[in-house]
Amino acid sequence: MDAGEIVCVKGGYIFTRAALAEVAPVLGPAEIQIADDLFIGPRELDEREGAMIFSNHSCEPNIGVQGQIVFVALRQILPGEELTHDWATTDDDEYTLESRCGAPTCRRILTGKDWKRQDLQRKYRGLFSWYIERLIDAE
Repeated sequence: MDAGEIVCVKGGYIFTRAALAEVAPVLGPAEIQIADDLFIGPRELDEREGAMIFSNHSCEPNIGVQGQIVFVALRQILPGEELTHDWATTDDDEYTLESRCGAPTCRRILTGKDWKRQDLQRKYRGLFSWYIERLIDAE
């Protein structure tokens, strides 16, 4: 897969944070936030696989988001290579996690508010989800 090619499109249903609170305990993290109170993802366990992008976090990702739900290759991706995106480009949430991505530029600690970091705003200009770009513009 070459740089710029569409790798995957996030699928599922559109639902509110209240609905997310109901499905999250069963489905785990399977959604992407697309507006203040709107998310896209599966609603039922049997829909989970078809609605997933199967991308882990990396501080040096190989895919990035364009718009809301389209993910493109940031560089050539070889067959069998794990898909990764930087969660800072899609997440606006309250969490802190240890990153074990192994990238030379690994941040070590991830938060659901990493999109606020100036260094990441410069690094990922044009690769934040539409929702996160609006948050950045409002800051």
